[in-house]
Amino acid sequence: MIPRNPDGEHRIADKIGTGPFPGNYSNPCNIHEGRFFMKLKFAFISTCALAMLSSLIIGGWASHADAQVSVKGVVKFEGTPPKGARIDMSQDPLCAKANSNPPTTEEVVVGTDGGLANVVVYVSEGLTSHDFQPPQQPAVLEQKGCQYRPHVIAIQANQKVNIVNSDETTHNIHPTPNNNREWNMSQPHGVPLEHSFAREEIAIPVKCNVHPWMKGYIAVFKHPYFVVTDKSGSFELKNLPPGTYTITAWQEKLGTQSQKVTVTAGKEATVDFTFKQ
Repeated sequence: MIPRNPDGEHRIADKIGTGPFPGNYSNPCNIHEGRFFMKLKFAFISTCALAMLSSLIIGGWASHADAQVSVKGVVKFEGTPPKGARIDMSQDPLCAKANSNPPTTEEVVVGTDGGLANVVVYVSEGLTSHDFQPPQQPAVLEQKGCQYRPHVIAIQANQKVNIVNSDETTHNIHPTPNNNREWNMSQPHGVPLEHSFAREEIAIPVKCNVHPWMKGYIAVFKHPYFVVTDKSGSFELKNLPPGTYTITAWQEKLGTQSQKVTVTAGKEATVDFTFKQ
């Protein structure tokens, strides 16, 4: 039984607690109003927490990106550049017809300023992470003028290589690796061919069983820090995290050279190489 007050009225509201929000909770509208403000307060706190977390994550990514640096340099040839030997393609008239000028071998290609082309420059030591996924974009190795173009390519392990035959004649691509599966396949003009290599190897010779003068190389890496020089000899290894690394330059005929370099956040490092016979 509800007790009466001296005025003889039932004071139900006095028996109900006031809670965290002011108001008369005997009124159902006031109860719903209190619940609404509690939900609003919770939503506000949650939004602030998410904003702070997002700021920390984005800030962390930005800091990581800012910390990444490049190693730049030039590969030069010292001395009188050797001349490429003339290639006799008369055994296949379609190959001879495809070249308006007599083709030459590309074992050592030097630019006008002494830059050395077709040198693979890469990080050989110092990486702490080895969890690198291959690029989705395939590399391309073209057979044009009955020569491999480019003469040297570099890819990541398990990256696809699109092999293109732009010549009117039929080729037979034959890589001869030491650390990967050997294969050879015939490829008529215009027929697509795709392949990949599972393990690191620097570098895999590639020949053509139909045309013995055709030679090229495929360098395979387990990380993305590599580049092949053009005739300027210049190179840039991008997006390296700060640390101490061994940078190696490989050339098919002149061998390899290595240098250590320490890179710090916000500062580019420079490494140059000079080859001679």
